[in-house]
Amino acid sequence: MKLTGDYHMHSKYSGDCKTEMEDVVLAGIKKGLNEIAITDHGPAHSGYGIKREHYPQMHAEIMRLREKYPQIKIMLGLEANILNVQGDLDISEEMMAYCEWLNAGYHFGSRFVRDVKVHLLNFLSRFSKRAFEVAKRDNTMAMVNAMKRYPIKMITHPGAKGPIDIEAVAKVAAETNTMLEINNSHGHLTVEALKKALAYDVVFVANSDAHRADYIGNVANSIARIEAAKVPLDRLYNLE
Repeated sequence: MKLTGDYHMHSKYSGDCKTEMEDVVLAGIKKGLNEIAITDHGPAHSGYGIKREHYPQMHAEIMRLREKYPQIKIMLGLEANILNVQGDLDISEEMMAYCEWLNAGYHFGSRFVRDVKVHLLNFLSRFSKRAFEVAKRDNTMAMVNAMKRYPIKMITHPGAKGPIDIEAVAKVAAETNTMLEINNSHGHLTVEALKKALAYDVVFVANSDAHRADYIGNVANSIARIEAAKVPLDRLYNLE
């Protein structure tokens, strides 16, 4: 399988990455990718999220890099945080005007101030069956509502940070033309989840979730799960 694009990666604008945007682009070119989306953490991600006021600056930098490197398509994206069961995302209207590839997912610390209960339930779900079921219900509702409310391209690492009902998520993803990520770094979607999601007409994306340049385009773990779950090639957005 050949990877044609990587749509989940971070740059120096994320607090957990030091890579310059130009180095991100050069790494994508080196990997032979046709296109990339630079998707730094949304501003509500405590300690790691971008500053809202930097987003126009990021857009200007990408415009400059497009002129310098026309051999690869470069998109400004965002890995927005799903903030509550209503499906709110931490992206403003101004940011939306610049955003060309919107990812969304759940992260610990992304909505700590707003909803301590959610993080506590997701933590306790590892040890308590009751907490697991409540967390799964709330996480699923949050993800479903977000997909219905926003033009999300892709849900990042669904199920990695908290349990979800993958069939309910896949059903709405198919209805809203939202893709589901097979994240190379987090192990989600799992093989079992992929098999369940395949029952619905949803498209999958294999991504690196790179936090350093030399990891961009690395999807070996994703491909191993794709092959184990026997995902058809026509259900994969960026593999041929």
